[in-house]
Amino acid sequence: MEKIKKISENIWEIPKEGNMKVSGKIFASDKLIEKIRKDKTLEQVKNVASLPGIVEYSLAMPDAHQGYGMCVGGVAAFDLKTGIVSPGMTGYDINCGVRLLSSDLNKDEFMKKRKEVTHQLKRDVPSGVGMKSDIRLDNKSINEVLEWGVSWAVGKGYGVEEDIKNCEDNGCIEGANADKVSTKARGRGMNQLGSLGAGNHFLEVQEIEEIYDEKTAKVFGLKRGKICVLIHSGSRGLGHQTASDYIKKCEEEYGIKHLPDRELAYAPIDSDLGRDYLSAMRAAANFGFANRHLIMCKTRGVFKKYFNENLKLVYDVAHNIIKFEEFNINGKKKILAVHRKGATRSFGPGRGELPKKYRQTGQPIFIPGSMGTYSYVLCGTEKARAVSFASTAHGAGRVLSRTFAKNNISIEKLKKELNDKDVYVEGGSFAGLIEEAPEAYKDVNEVVKVSHELGIGNLVARLKPLAVIKG
Repeated sequence: MEKIKKISENIWEIPKEGNMKVSGKIFASDKLIEKIRKDKTLEQVKNVASLPGIVEYSLAMPDAHQGYGMCVGGVAAFDLKTGIVSPGMTGYDINCGVRLLSSDLNKDEFMKKRKEVTHQLKRDVPSGVGMKSDIRLDNKSINEVLEWGVSWAVGKGYGVEEDIKNCEDNGCIEGANADKVSTKARGRGMNQLGSLGAGNHFLEVQEIEEIYDEKTAKVFGLKRGKICVLIHSGSRGLGHQTASDYIKKCEEEYGIKHLPDRELAYAPIDSDLGRDYLSAMRAAANFGFANRHLIMCKTRGVFKKYFNENLKLVYDVAHNIIKFEEFNINGKKKILAVHRKGATRSFGPGRGELPKKYRQTGQPIFIPGSMGTYSYVLCGTEKARAVSFASTAHGAGRVLSRTFAKNNISIEKLKKELNDKDVYVEGGSFAGLIEEAPEAYKDVNEVVKVSHELGIGNLVARLKPLAVIKG
């Protein structure tokens, strides 16, 4: 990848060559590009650029790192007539995403009961590989969740109508069809609704430590010194199985010999298989929205019990998803199929898809750190629509593989680091915690700095972790 060149501050380009239909573009500082060069991220950006119907650029966000087929932090948009949909480019954890809850609770009040509350959250929100929820779904209910998302949960008495408005797509993507999700996938989801999962999923209680944009923070309901909760989870085994099912179908129907990477198996958008995958992907995404919603409701119950505090939903955003969105391409408005894999939508002011209260500011964006590091709240921008297909980073982005982290980071070192930062953590296992150690990730401060400087997501607030639950 010697041909990558810096074309302006925080923007790098892989020139179009060979089978590439468009050039590649990477958003990164000098510091971040050195991290990105160390794995196959740039090669994956180049591979995606060779796919049929891709429009303008194959993109990588500041947190980009090697993924399955497409890099995590990758964004690519496709023409609806000549383009493709790829399960591997969407990701296995369909609609892995985050939602932020705000409160009027002061840090001092929370700290008095920190351990007790964290214990209760750990008990009430199942976390870890294969962990089951106390919510059981039958065939009728799982189909309703897949097609109605958060609306199903609110209809069953979980949460309130206002919660629906504060979710991307109102917590339910139209066009979902439960019949396109396999029996095996639905079976895996029946006992996992309202569970955190494992890996980098978490529930984190934080202090709003710094406000950068007072006006926008006020609209978001964020106040310095108050407690908030960030929830990161997705569609669990149901989403993973759905991705596996359709990767196999794409390989069988369209083959992989013509691809630069077999993990980029795809179907044309305008094909029966392409339409089936989109229907199944949307259904799994609705499960992801509902899953985070149920986790939120359990979290609300704990804060109501210990503090008589009503947590408010700020917003819920999706990663790992395909959306049909309108953009200006060569002076003409055009609907494109935008793949965001480990990337956050960054819609700016005036977008009709946003709740009315956020149309003046742009949508809330959440970029989490890793246990001992800061998380950030940003807002969407109009510039992002032109520069990055209305996208920005979704987190810090890994720099160490899970295996390398387990073999080279000691639990003693991790405990000391978290203790020095006064972060209380409960996890399913020491091995799981080590895999998610702060040093396994890029510097989230640098990632957010690049987003803000490029104007693809502007800083609003900084959040400091106080208590963390990991799967």
